[in-house]
Amino acid sequence: MQYGPVIDTPPKKPAELRAHAVSNDTVTIDTWRDTWVKNMQANAEKFDFAANSIGQLWGTQQYKPVLVAGSGPSLKRNIGQLKDRREMCLVSCLHNFHFMEDNEVAPEYYVTLDAGPIVIDEVFAGGKHSPEHYWELTKNRTLLAYIGSPPELFEKWQGKVLWFSCPVSDQTYLQTIEKLNFNVFVSTGGNVLGAAMYIAKGFMGANPVVFVGADFSFDNYDIDKPRFHPWDSSYDEKMGNCVRLVDVYGNAVPSWPSYAGFKSWFDHIASAVCPGLWFNCTEGGCLGAYPEGNISAFKTMDLADFYRMYFMNDEMEEQAKNPATEERKLLF
Repeated sequence: MQYGPVIDTPPKKPAELRAHAVSNDTVTIDTWRDTWVKNMQANAEKFDFAANSIGQLWGTQQYKPVLVAGSGPSLKRNIGQLKDRREMCLVSCLHNFHFMEDNEVAPEYYVTLDAGPIVIDEVFAGGKHSPEHYWELTKNRTLLAYIGSPPELFEKWQGKVLWFSCPVSDQTYLQTIEKLNFNVFVSTGGNVLGAAMYIAKGFMGANPVVFVGADFSFDNYDIDKPRFHPWDSSYDEKMGNCVRLVDVYGNAVPSWPSYAGFKSWFDHIASAVCPGLWFNCTEGGCLGAYPEGNISAFKTMDLADFYRMYFMNDEMEEQAKNPATEERKLLF
């Protein structure tokens, strides 16, 4: 399919995008405040956050591309290519664990942000093997974890854990943070892919940041069975209240209001807040997409085309190593 036309800026003003992105903050804080505080206090009793923070990653990917993977349905389109990313760093949402591992993709880092127990089930739900199989695989994986994540997750995770905190405009929450004296903050936009992006950009020093699986919508190309993830999930069975957005190809796609807000946050960050090179290689979904076209803040392209920018000189290897070769190929 052909991508939509490129437009210079979002049709909405920056203030509108930000307002949409934070519209559910109050409800979210009121719903999760007690859980966040309880989890932070429980985790602090068992772990030394400061000695094992994501600060250890500072500058490790300076000037390099970093791939950040959401769990949108389009991830099934280029999951195989993630295995062949060479030395490019891959930071994936923890939701993808079983999907990545089943496809023999080993991200350098997984990221978790959710405070509820559902994040534990999602490590293996939809996978091809038993829960025990996936927990065994965590021995050789590194998890970047929000300190308010459920303690039960860390009873099962067997690999390395590096910690971060998040800013929340709530007095009770901030008082808890102050007592913990742990100020390694990650701004997330309320979603785990936002945390992955911020860590890649703000701590690792990545440029460009390359999105895959960043749909923020259901995939309705199979009209009879829209999908929310690249695997079968309970979300597909009961979509609930949806809004209509436009994907990068100009097609209408269903999304949840909360995910439409997340999309607005990313559009705002890329177009009005954070300088840098942003590539959307999701190959679907609505990141940066509007009825008028795709915003120029994101360079929207297939992942294979992004790779070719870096690996194009592979095609000249024979001529470089064997000047007498009969090959007379030109790149352009």
